[in-house]
Amino acid sequence: MTKRVHVAVGIIVNQAQQVLLAKRPDHLHQGGKWEFPGGKVETGESVTQALMRELKEEVALEVTSSEPFMALSYDYPDKQVLLDIHTVIHFTGEAQGLEGQQIAWVEKHDLINYDFPDANKPILDKILENAERTSPC
Repeated sequence: MTKRVHVAVGIIVNQAQQVLLAKRPDHLHQGGKWEFPGGKVETGESVTQALMRELKEEVALEVTSSEPFMALSYDYPDKQVLLDIHTVIHFTGEAQGLEGQQIAWVEKHDLINYDFPDANKPILDKILENAERTSPC
């Protein structure tokens, strides 16, 4: 069994209530699928520090605050991950794919139209469940 990879994940929501997605490069694990941006938590870093660093490096956003959303472990056949997911609504900058990755601001109800890694399914389910509860009907 390999070591579980600890990953800080950001559900970044803009003022229009759209969520930022990034497409994983084809050569990476789960390549070609869409994900919520983030990256590995390095030794000595808190989840918040890792999230702030990763979002600056990957999508050019300066996070000013975040809130815990959920945490989950997932075992792929070839890799185990621990995802620490935070909601980010306070940030500055304009999102760009600094590592050459495609990015998109997506309406919450349209998230179901994107192909995510299996580990992201519970995150997606919770976002959609929360969106349904808060949408005016």
